[in-house]
Amino acid sequence: MKRIRKAVFPVAGLGTRFLPATKAIPKEMLTVVDRPVIQHVVDEARAAGIEHLIFVTGRNKGVIEDHFDQAYELDRTLAERGKTKELDELRRDLPPAGETSFTRQQAPLGLGHAVWCAREIVGEEPFAVLLPDMLHHGPEPCLKGMIEAFAAEPSNIIAVKEVPMSETHQYGILGVGPVGKNRLMPVNSMVEKPPRGKAPSNLMVSGRYILEPGIFSILETQPRGAGGEIQLTDAMITLAKSRPFNAYRFDGRIFDTGTKIGFLTANLAYALERPDLGPALREELHKGLSSSA
Repeated sequence: MKRIRKAVFPVAGLGTRFLPATKAIPKEMLTVVDRPVIQHVVDEARAAGIEHLIFVTGRNKGVIEDHFDQAYELDRTLAERGKTKELDELRRDLPPAGETSFTRQQAPLGLGHAVWCAREIVGEEPFAVLLPDMLHHGPEPCLKGMIEAFAAEPSNIIAVKEVPMSETHQYGILGVGPVGKNRLMPVNSMVEKPPRGKAPSNLMVSGRYILEPGIFSILETQPRGAGGEIQLTDAMITLAKSRPFNAYRFDGRIFDTGTKIGFLTANLAYALERPDLGPALREELHKGLSSSA
């Protein structure tokens, strides 16, 4: 089995839950503290050893491509003003030449269709998918642990996170077997937003995947599912009939930045852990909570 070198980032969504902020700015470029959401997710991929970043974009998403390009005028201005720290940070975040690709999803046909749009760039090798809305925050990058597990036990792998049983109807849920070596659990069922009380477990699909290239031929003929869209979950259910799937439990925190509460909570969590911001922010929060009591 080939190693995981490429990662797909579906970034074509409209971000309607954040209007009017996302009328002219892609939701992926909204900042968690001082870094765009998409940069946080790319940081996770690069920390896991990903060599090629594949962005599936849509209309009005050109600023994402600009973000991962060199800004000559800005670089020159920072250099002239002696802002070496800021310049070094920008250069550190810049992917090497030739390691980013952008392809268009011309119609909003769902996550499965977005992944299928990357087929020619991925080619015949296993690959990762990272949903930019879901920030995985912990001592070890989620995808790094998944790739290490894949290297020891090649299979399709889906990251999961425990949620209260009362909330399982809001997520894709996996039914799994006992934990084996490499922290993997064999998947025996996948259900998208099961009815209350019908979930096979409390393990939600958390937006990180390692998939074999066979998923593309399934997606190519996959009928539209929920919401009239081509669902990635439906294609994975089909692939699981012939190929092994495992679940990988992530033990850190997950912030759904596609929701306002998740976005605000992520900003607080990321800021509070920073030594340059945390102490002052705690003081301001204490003042605000005290005055509103």
